[in-house]
Amino acid sequence: MITIDPRLSINQATIKHADLATALRVTSEAGVQAIGLWREPVHEVGLSVAASMLNGSGLRFTTHCRSGFFTMPEGKERRASIDDNRVAIEEAATLAAAGAAGSTAILVLVSGGLPEGSRDLVGARELVRDAIGELAPHAAAAGVTLAIEPLHPMFASDRCVVSTLAQALDIAADFDSAVVGAAVDTFHIFWDPDVLASIARAGNEGRIATYQVCDWKTPLPSNVLLSRHYPGDGVIDFGSLTRAVVDAGYDRDIEVEIFNEEIWATDSAVAVDRTARAFASVVSPHLAAATSSS
Repeated sequence: MITIDPRLSINQATIKHADLATALRVTSEAGVQAIGLWREPVHEVGLSVAASMLNGSGLRFTTHCRSGFFTMPEGKERRASIDDNRVAIEEAATLAAAGAAGSTAILVLVSGGLPEGSRDLVGARELVRDAIGELAPHAAAAGVTLAIEPLHPMFASDRCVVSTLAQALDIAADFDSAVVGAAVDTFHIFWDPDVLASIARAGNEGRIATYQVCDWKTPLPSNVLLSRHYPGDGVIDFGSLTRAVVDAGYDRDIEVEIFNEEIWATDSAVAVDRTARAFASVVSPHLAAATSSS
């Protein structure tokens, strides 16, 4: 038996093939206290039903994944994206209200890749800034924090033009820190030589909306999106990153978010147990060390 870290949250992507009822059940039965949900499983049952199921599980709600995708030029497609993001904001607020005490209303945003035919990364990031400017008042009214998630630069062309935590913070700087923050995901930012300084900056600005962990291991599969691993199975230094996040003032739940076909193919209860063991082994000790030294 292991002691389940009370700050561990299972991001639903880790057990992607489990429906919402199963995800809630196996997470709770494992002794994990929190879960981050994805929009698609919530939509399968409907928001009100999902909120009721979450409430009955007794789990804290940590993030709603994901929305964003803002880099198309002005027009019908961009308007549809903005409208869908407003819906996602309401979903995050509803689910946070349904979760156990300590739940957080955080909507994770993936910016979107380069517009078709464009090579203008800087201009694409400005499209992201403009979209968040439209959404920020709605998020503020709903009590939701928009978490800009930088993705590894291998995704810059097709998925996310925000590649570093510093870039996410530069966009967020235009807005109230309670409304727009950043997601710190080890898989995406561990390589950055300025990452520790950026984490400290994020803490000083009050913008660490969520801390997500998983590992990086090579060789990467043909679909690099599915190249995440259990913490401890790869090369990421969870010690330095976790201590930096704690030292920056982050004291809330920490999600394990893994995209990996082999892990998805395992029984979801087994995957949650393996996740909890990995977290206890390579993340929890650094939480304790950082807390005791502060």
